[in-house]
Amino acid sequence: MSFNNPFADAFKSTVDFNQVFSTVRRNIEAASAANQAAVEGAQAIARRQAEITRENVETALKASKDLLTSGTPETNLSKQAELTKSFFESALTNLREVSEMATKASFEVFDVLNQRAAASLEEISKASGAAPAKKKNAA
Repeated sequence: MSFNNPFADAFKSTVDFNQVFSTVRRNIEAASAANQAAVEGAQAIARRQAEITRENVETALKASKDLLTSGTPETNLSKQAELTKSFFESALTNLREVSEMATKASFEVFDVLNQRAAASLEEISKASGAAPAKKKNAA
């Protein structure tokens, strides 16, 4: 401390603002990447749902044509039961597939944000001049 200017040390910054701004820029880039992954996931899900809908409409039209043009009421009733079972199983399979796609997309977004958050905390602690926290050893 200088006796000529006793407050000189009080106004010295220990924070590296270039590092802080760089960290904020990388955070914004990570948020943009996460948003891009979310949009791509939503688009993939929408495309798959459109394909499923098209397949279901084609199957229903074909089944309706078959039921209207052939057989006795007893055989048609049997065919309807089989078609209903088939539609139900198909719907469950498609629901599972779309759910897995949504889960995968969510995890991709989470991974991008999680990795950036960890890196950001480390960068900010370095920029502030603080010693990074030591990891505890697992017992």
